[in-house]
Amino acid sequence: PVEAPVEPRPGAATAEPDAKPRGGPTAMPGVPRPAREDGGGVSELLRRLGRLEDSRQRAAELFRWLLAPVAPGEFLGRHWERAPLLVRRGDPSYYTGLFSTADFDAALRGGEVHFGTHLDVTSYAEGVRETHNPSGRALPAVVWDFYQNGCSLRLLCPQAFSPTVWHFLSILQEQFGSMAGANTYLTPPGTQGFAPHYDDIEAFVLQLEGKKHWRVYSPRTDAEVLPQFSSANLTQADLGEPMLETVLEAGDLLYFPRGFIHQGDCLPDAHSLHITVSSYQRNSWGDFLEKLLPAALQMALEEDVEYRRGLPMDYLQYMGVANSDTVDARRTAFVEKVQSLIKKLVDFAPVDAAVDQRAKSFLHDCLPPVLTPSEKAQSVYGFPARWQDGGPCNVDILITKDTEVRLLRHGIVRLCNGETGVMLYYTTENSRVYHKEEPKFFELDPEYTDSIEFLLSSYPNHVSVDSLPCETLEEKIALATLLFEKGILTTKKPLVQV
Repeated sequence: PVEAPVEPRPGAATAEPDAKPRGGPTAMPGVPRPAREDGGGVSELLRRLGRLEDSRQRAAELFRWLLAPVAPGEFLGRHWERAPLLVRRGDPSYYTGLFSTADFDAALRGGEVHFGTHLDVTSYAEGVRETHNPSGRALPAVVWDFYQNGCSLRLLCPQAFSPTVWHFLSILQEQFGSMAGANTYLTPPGTQGFAPHYDDIEAFVLQLEGKKHWRVYSPRTDAEVLPQFSSANLTQADLGEPMLETVLEAGDLLYFPRGFIHQGDCLPDAHSLHITVSSYQRNSWGDFLEKLLPAALQMALEEDVEYRRGLPMDYLQYMGVANSDTVDARRTAFVEKVQSLIKKLVDFAPVDAAVDQRAKSFLHDCLPPVLTPSEKAQSVYGFPARWQDGGPCNVDILITKDTEVRLLRHGIVRLCNGETGVMLYYTTENSRVYHKEEPKFFELDPEYTDSIEFLLSSYPNHVSVDSLPCETLEEKIALATLLFEKGILTTKKPLVQV
């Protein structure tokens, strides 16, 4: 059952099932400047987070900011996977610098946005949802003509075009331990771009500009509570009364779990720009067991003869739907045998290995980390190798036993057993576009696994290369150099003073 929203109290943020659109037109704000790395607002927030040494702490603090003034513990206990949360901030500048219509326009003018791949043009009128994507590049003249004629614009991968959105999501993904994605939605005044539907993700709607009227409906059946997959487009006839109806204004937040039907439309007096941050797609216990149980069964077949014994010769005579109402001792014995074998599967379940396989998939999903200026200076990405005076200079990476190193981020590597040996998966060479690159990994000598675990347990502290638990100093330096060249390790001080 879905938990009822909590009662509102002064100064607190709650789900408000009886909230109606706030009356009175509001003035449309001027179009903000594109988000910049050196601007205020969200960019300043990200800079402050960059001063925190531990990437896990950065993620936790960003999550706290996202929900404020609701405490993360209250949110996780009352709303996560249970019930919507509405946060009215009364602060139009709260998300300043994250993304804007000017950033949208700049992305179009950059020449890399293509219809269907990066941008959807949609409309919803008289109960009909339509997509109007031409083929090819999304030219500004074409896109803005669609918008001027009442179409909504959905940018599917803003992190590929906005350094600030990329930075924001790359920090937040470590909080969820699951991919953090985003779409932005720009809707003209007085229109609706999408039919009512529910999604398969946990959704955080951040109202960036203008305002939008939202209606949220509880799951209609038990089967629609926390669904594995998104719904098809629904009609108004499929819906009852909304459990929450409100108007989001700039700076507000609306969260709803997967399975909650929702629809948003613009009021006649204002456009709307919002970004939906999402996570926890296919990240349930059931999804985990889909990976675990086949592996457990394979191990059981290899190690326990009971799983390899033949079925009774006559089982087709008394089992099956046609015999389901038959009272027969053989049926009882057959079902009990199945139950016994399933129960014993727990003993063969490679739980840790299955977790590592999911972690491997997560690292493939991840955005690459965004480096602070100091992290860049202390990593291979800031190494000053260059062509100068007729030849290359500052090429040699001189790591010694006294060099102090640490992981760039806690969540950027994962040790997994592969078919041929131990593999180290990492995120530093991932793309900003989902799965544009193949998973990044390399085979690691098994004797180096203790050193990787040592680096993980030591994070965020620096440790000397000499303290790595390898047998020889040569191996310690070789491993540290390899990890540094992959962008996985940073040094306490730049290796070359420029």
